[in-house]
Amino acid sequence: MSFSMTGYGQSAVQYGGYKIQIEVKSVNHRYCEVMLRLPREWAGLEDTLRKLVQSQLKRGRIDVFVNKEQDGGEQAALKLDQAAVRSYIQAARELQQFEELEGRLDINQLLALPGVMTVQENGNDDDPEQWRELLEQGLGEALTGLLEMRAREGCHLAEDLRGRLDHLEQLYTEMRRLAPTVVEEHRVRLRQRLSELQDGSFHWDESRVGMEIAIFADRSNIDEELTRLASHFEQFRNLLHTDDPIGRKMDFLLQEMNREVNTIGSKANHLALVNHVVEMKAELEKIREQAANLE
Repeated sequence: MSFSMTGYGQSAVQYGGYKIQIEVKSVNHRYCEVMLRLPREWAGLEDTLRKLVQSQLKRGRIDVFVNKEQDGGEQAALKLDQAAVRSYIQAARELQQFEELEGRLDINQLLALPGVMTVQENGNDDDPEQWRELLEQGLGEALTGLLEMRAREGCHLAEDLRGRLDHLEQLYTEMRRLAPTVVEEHRVRLRQRLSELQDGSFHWDESRVGMEIAIFADRSNIDEELTRLASHFEQFRNLLHTDDPIGRKMDFLLQEMNREVNTIGSKANHLALVNHVVEMKAELEKIREQAANLE
């Protein structure tokens, strides 16, 4: 099964009067890059959660959002941080003394300052192991949803790639059929030109003509390129049936396919072959764009 790198999953768990919402989003990326946004008090769990994501996903930029909020059924308990208030007042007095500024802090200004009023957490926050288990559970559920979406998208991409590979193989079959005719058509054209130029003043040397045709045959031979191209097609199709990450392998195979097709184009002194080369290169570019979405 092929997996896309694009997906989304979410989950929600409740514990101790809190609701924990977790969202996981992933998009294309060359490597596996995990970005976590957690409440500050859970910063110590970042490495654990990152490893959980990396155990499930091999490629893509993955953004994990964890939001903790008071459950609607309970009211938050506010706590005044008296030490913070005294520090603010002392700082204001020192500022007045050294800078000779006028004015004073009133209660409204003090309450608006950071850290003066805090939400009083309940005793459940004292159990980090419980929170770790809950976060791993919630993240696991979100990842399951994301993987399901990536799998569905991957199936659609794989189906599209199979269809495009079928088209490439049809072009390949036609190129294989045309390849042996290139030399014979060149032989006919060469003799026709020589006949048109013949005015009785000279006679061409059959051995020289044969040598010219032999050189052309060697220079325009594309058998090796076609053989390697067939091998690349087979490997590409096999990748679509594996459960392993295939994006990088596909990218390498597509580069090799492009190289062989370019070589065929430079060798092929034949209009129909050149047209097939152009069409094959256009199809390979479309495949490259689609394959870039696969894990």
